[in-house]
Amino acid sequence: METILSLKNLDKKFGPVHAVNNLSFDIQKGNVYGILGPNGSGKSTTLGIILNVVNKTSGSFSWFDGGLSTHEALKKVGAIIERPNFYPYMTAAQNLNLICKIKGVSSVKIEEKLKAVNLFDRRNSKFSTYSLGMKQRLAIASALLNDPEILILDEPTNGLDPQGIHEIRQIIKDIAATGTTILLASHLLDEVEKVCSHVVVIRNGIKLYAGRVDEMTASKGLFELKVDDNEEKLLSLLESNEAIGSVKTDNGVIIATIIEDITASELNSFLFKNDIVVSHLVKRKPSLEQQFLDLTKNN
Repeated sequence: METILSLKNLDKKFGPVHAVNNLSFDIQKGNVYGILGPNGSGKSTTLGIILNVVNKTSGSFSWFDGGLSTHEALKKVGAIIERPNFYPYMTAAQNLNLICKIKGVSSVKIEEKLKAVNLFDRRNSKFSTYSLGMKQRLAIASALLNDPEILILDEPTNGLDPQGIHEIRQIIKDIAATGTTILLASHLLDEVEKVCSHVVVIRNGIKLYAGRVDEMTASKGLFELKVDDNEEKLLSLLESNEAIGSVKTDNGVIIATIIEDITASELNSFLFKNDIVVSHLVKRKPSLEQQFLDLTKNN
């Protein structure tokens, strides 16, 4: 699979602030990647470096398997890393036509891109009449004018109402369905879980995890158990089982983390053979939120 972008030991320091710290990951063609981290974690700085608007301190990055210079590669990139900035008294179509002239690309696809972001019916409305969500959708249309191989978005739903968030996320999914690679930065777990196939989790500029979203949430999981009596014996049995890791009690519910594959029925049989009858036994898969909290808490 073609590597669209590769970061190797990327570093950026602003005085005493280590904004990006030895960051390495690859972006493969045809996937939707999320750079996930709290505000101030280095997401926007990382995007700024690869888009040549922020100078790196050390390390390297390369586009398209290293076959193109950054200047040439960026002609195949569409990006929105700041708030949309259009002329307020020009229409959407006029603004996009001007951007085509600035970028040196044909204006033939303006209508197609406006349809892609559900703004074709408002193509002749002035930008000043647009809602915040519409302005963001027009910005995405502008980033698509050169038919980019990769679309880069920094906090694409920031500040939008629930309807605007839903519209942007659906547009991102639709664009990805056409085969366009997408890289977005977000501090929203929900956004990454719903939109992205892959995630890079960073905190204080340091990579904590890189891989598929479903693999991040596919740890062995945990059991929730309750028992009417013999709780001490139940705790002891759980701790002795090789498939169980840590065991704790939380508000009357015993939480047992799983470190080796075991089904609920297998655990129930094990306990029953040892004279323990549980009143509640549920196996749960941890959410991306829990995984994220575990990662950021321990690093």
